[in-house]
Amino acid sequence: MNGEKLYSIGDLARRTGLTVKAIRFYADTGIVPATDRTPAGYRRYGADAIARLELLRTLRELGIDLATIRKVIDRDVSLTDVAATHAEALDVQIRVLRQRRAVLAAVVRRGSTPQEMDLMHKLARLSEAERNRLIDDFLGAVFDGLRDHPAFAAVTRSLTPELPDDPEPEQIEAWVELAELSQDRAFRTTLHGMAQDLAVDRAPDDATGLPRILAEAVRALVTPALEAGIAPDSAEAEPIITGLAAHYARILGCSAPHDTPALYGRLAARLAQMNDPRRDRYLSLLAVINGWPAPGNLAPVLSWSAEALRTRIPQQ
Repeated sequence: MNGEKLYSIGDLARRTGLTVKAIRFYADTGIVPATDRTPAGYRRYGADAIARLELLRTLRELGIDLATIRKVIDRDVSLTDVAATHAEALDVQIRVLRQRRAVLAAVVRRGSTPQEMDLMHKLARLSEAERNRLIDDFLGAVFDGLRDHPAFAAVTRSLTPELPDDPEPEQIEAWVELAELSQDRAFRTTLHGMAQDLAVDRAPDDATGLPRILAEAVRALVTPALEAGIAPDSAEAEPIITGLAAHYARILGCSAPHDTPALYGRLAARLAQMNDPRRDRYLSLLAVINGWPAPGNLAPVLSWSAEALRTRIPQQ
């Protein structure tokens, strides 16, 4: 054989770390053919067999099937193409494993029942199109009858989760919880009523998202009072409530409140309606999914404001 050094199966096993049985199998299937045989019929292999076996071992450890490996070794397909295909397949497997891990972590954290675990698993596996349909259905129910409202498009965008193609485990877990929350009929009804009432409050020339305007005004005006320890029924709270009422009057399209007790009562009702822990939870989960900064908890300022307004409404 032109002086080429030949190796026995035992030699190949020692050089490659594969077992004799495995090498014999690869030889029998033609992936690593023998270069020659001894007079006694024992197979001998050239240096190219070592290279083939080392490549084969690496590809097998990467999870590539023997049929594809044969094509690579025989140069029927390029190694680059095979690597690209299998890298994509692994990406899919990784995403699936991360989804499963997120569901199992949620089951442990929440102490879920088998039925709840099954639902979480189904929600985690939804395709992008299926997720979009689920959220469209939710927002359609919340804003039913308000599609012609000038703020409809902006508000729905601000409430739409967009799970990344390669989400982190906490984003998957947040998506599952948000999806479950979106199916809560009581929550849908509450948000629908809130949206309807806030749309009624909107002044004719106000084309912005009213819920955010009111929430931001309350946060800006009331947070300093909370930090300073001002009681809702104290004299120090008076200018804060006056400013909040004036802002709400502008939202309603009034230059100044004409019936202060009625305005206070209406605003207190709106703020109490907004003070739903499920709403805050939805916004917190939304921020995790979309990679937004965590929203501040509005509950303290909403509770303070509603109480401060009610204490200033004369009792009948």
